[in-house]
Amino acid sequence: MHIEFSRISPGDAESLADFLAGEEWPYHAGTQDRETVRRRAAEGLYDDAETRTFWVLADGERAGLVKLQDLADDTPMFDLRVRHSWRGRGIGTQAVAWLTGYLFGELPAITRIEGTTRQDNHAMRAVFRKNGYAKESHYRESWPTPDGTCYDAVGYAILRRDWISGTVTLPNWADESLT
Repeated sequence: MHIEFSRISPGDAESLADFLAGEEWPYHAGTQDRETVRRRAAEGLYDDAETRTFWVLADGERAGLVKLQDLADDTPMFDLRVRHSWRGRGIGTQAVAWLTGYLFGELPAITRIEGTTRQDNHAMRAVFRKNGYAKESHYRESWPTPDGTCYDAVGYAILRRDWISGTVTLPNWADESLT
């Protein structure tokens, strides 16, 4: 399978609306209706000074979407979505590897990249680990769903120096006294 990344263009509003509103995204907060996506695209919220969005093309098909956010900060974040029919094929792992290299290569001032997922999103948690991201946070019952269930949120990040060296520096989880 051949994977490519293509930055969205101003003419992609309808395709974005179809993509985001046409799938279920079980590990993403909120719903995306077509009109909201169109409005946000018209306002530049998918591609501006703070945000860049890319199609993930698998064998020429739009299999996913990568949205890079907070690009003016020293710690950008990202949103990754892979279409249901393409999940389980390694696209997420390749997309995170690509976006990590892209961000560290294009933005020399950034020192780390963050991402958050639900505790039960085992596939995404594995993607983070495969790409050298370290678990840095665990927020208990902080991710509400429409049915009222609250899941834990788990945060991962990679440091520029770890990405360069190919190492993973874990947080010091034992930095507090229990007394």
